[in-house]
Amino acid sequence: MAVLHIIYDLLCVFSTYYRCPQVNMENVSWLYRTWGRRRALESMALRIMISLCVLLILYITTPEKYDKITSPKMVSQAQPLVMTTPRCEQNVSFANIKEFSTFPTAMQDFLYYRHCRYFPMLLTVPNKCTIPKRSGEPFILLTIKSSPENYERRSVLRKTWAAERLQNGMWIRTVFLTGTTGTGFKKQRLNKLLKLENTKYQDILQWDFTDSFYNLTLKQVLFLDWMQNWCPTADFLFNGDDDVFANTDNMVEFLKEQRDNNGSKHLYIGQLVLTSPPVRNKNSKYFIPELIEKAKVYAPYCSGGGYLYSRFTARTILQMSQSITLMPIDDVYMGMCLQRAGLRPMNHRGVFADGLIIPSNKLDIYDPCYYREIILGHKFFPHQIFLLWDEIHRKDLNCSKKEVNL
Repeated sequence: MAVLHIIYDLLCVFSTYYRCPQVNMENVSWLYRTWGRRRALESMALRIMISLCVLLILYITTPEKYDKITSPKMVSQAQPLVMTTPRCEQNVSFANIKEFSTFPTAMQDFLYYRHCRYFPMLLTVPNKCTIPKRSGEPFILLTIKSSPENYERRSVLRKTWAAERLQNGMWIRTVFLTGTTGTGFKKQRLNKLLKLENTKYQDILQWDFTDSFYNLTLKQVLFLDWMQNWCPTADFLFNGDDDVFANTDNMVEFLKEQRDNNGSKHLYIGQLVLTSPPVRNKNSKYFIPELIEKAKVYAPYCSGGGYLYSRFTARTILQMSQSITLMPIDDVYMGMCLQRAGLRPMNHRGVFADGLIIPSNKLDIYDPCYYREIILGHKFFPHQIFLLWDEIHRKDLNCSKKEVNL
């Protein structure tokens, strides 16, 4: 009978909606008569009491953020996705390799963590491709690789070629891909900067990994996974650096001319690189040891300054990447994935990922007539991009008397 008193009192404590009458023998006797024999009742009461205690402990110790369910339809545009992936640990076995100690520090760090594929998202825009009151899916999604500190570059791009707009009947949407930089207060300030940008512009995808040259491949793979979940209907994608000048007007026109391809077929086009050998010089930014790539030449690829590809190709690359170990150079890695899938990258004569080569040093390399007809040029300062974008859209621009063949 004492157990019944405890259960009855415990139930009263947990109830916030009902007033409990004073416990008396009449109440207890009613419970006893209803539930049966004393031994069975005490056993059941004990189990109930244990269960209630467990539930109480879980309720107290569970963080408040789990009280609400997060789904694609419920996530705020400014709220980052909550990830629960465990922290990735170093693969210290590389330290046992004889030549490992002679590698640059950046290469050593890459090898220690190259098995790590999943990092928490700090900032996202889940509604980027399904924004209410904006008709139509994105025709082209501009994905721009940017380091956290490159605020000025992002600001200029938002006002020029990366501006989200309806271009010739086709939607252009934009996201900047970034990680984290620095430590301590510097890292905190840059993360706050990105958060403020994303609150205002809704165009930042940030993951909690170190943003570096050797992690560009990781950044690309993480984006492709994000795209598959949050923007699977974009017809085409542009992948580029934040220091390129991209004539997105021409980009849309070129893609519209692919009349037999609405993104459902293979397309991967840019400045094609063939028979490029791995760099074995340890002092080079592009150093690749045989430990990573033993081949004498890389698979064909498009230079990473900027290239266009279709929705179909993006999904194929993501699928292939699941079985191909990451390597530091992102454009080469994309070529490896294409080769594994039996697909080939293509060349476009309007893409100058290594920068324009002007026929004479007497000519102005920033003459807008050179950039009015191309798709992409590389290695620009923000003010040069701002000026060029304005100049190529001037109605009084006359290039008829100039030699613009490149």
